[in-house]
Amino acid sequence: MGSSVLLQSSLADLPVKRGKVRDMYDLGDRMLMVSTDRISAFDYVLPTGIPDKGRVLTQISAYWFGELTEKHHLITTDLSQIDLPADADRELLEGRTMLVRKTNVVPIECVVRGYLVGSGWKEYQRSGAVCGISLPAGMTESAQFAEPIFTPATKAESGHDENISFERMVDIVGQDTAEELRRRSLAIYQRGAEIARQRGIIIADTKFEWGWDGDELILIDEVMTPDSSRFWPADQYQPGKGQPSFDKQFVRDWLETTDWDKNSAPPALPDEIVAKTRDKYIEAFERVTGATFPWK
Repeated sequence: MGSSVLLQSSLADLPVKRGKVRDMYDLGDRMLMVSTDRISAFDYVLPTGIPDKGRVLTQISAYWFGELTEKHHLITTDLSQIDLPADADRELLEGRTMLVRKTNVVPIECVVRGYLVGSGWKEYQRSGAVCGISLPAGMTESAQFAEPIFTPATKAESGHDENISFERMVDIVGQDTAEELRRRSLAIYQRGAEIARQRGIIIADTKFEWGWDGDELILIDEVMTPDSSRFWPADQYQPGKGQPSFDKQFVRDWLETTDWDKNSAPPALPDEIVAKTRDKYIEAFERVTGATFPWK
């Protein structure tokens, strides 16, 4: 691995808000989003970064913003077009930085599920439903739904997002906005899943974020990345069990083999897990986009 790990960016005196993965710098009517190499699992940011992970997330998102017809917040990823502070480390920022329109963020995670997996599978086993949506009896783990389902969640500043019903979403954002977000999120997922499937990737589920740009809803943040989605190799798909993946499920699986209680500081990842996770993310980028990862 020839790349350095960026766990936290630093840009002069620009106001910054740090999420689990992204450092967001306020530029007035615009924002600079820097995707670091931080990785989170079970609501904790791990002490170990994954080299180039932030570049994978940024480049896959940029690909989807260009491929899809939805209006979005991305202005450019070209550092030469961005007015950076004089002391900015351009080498570290290259490939992981987006200049975006600032929006009024909708406080809902717009989750679309095409397959019965994760928390949805656990809920289905208990109740026969996912987020209040009744499903046919006898479904198995990783089974594909007849049609994708929309299962919104509240956005958490820290900790885990909470699944909510569509009716609760209506209470929060209003009927018209809720219906528009459901319709557009389902359409984007179906288009993206179709493109990815042609390239050997099943996007089992994903989540979208939206913001108000004036009176218009536009797509923001990241789009169908290995952090916001479950990516499965299509040629290995077998319903009835868990699937191999290109996303951070690999890290979660390793953490489950440790004695970590998920209520204290998480353990560092061993080198072999870091290397394999990096390889998985890069393979996801290359399969989805058809391009060679520039920082390989």
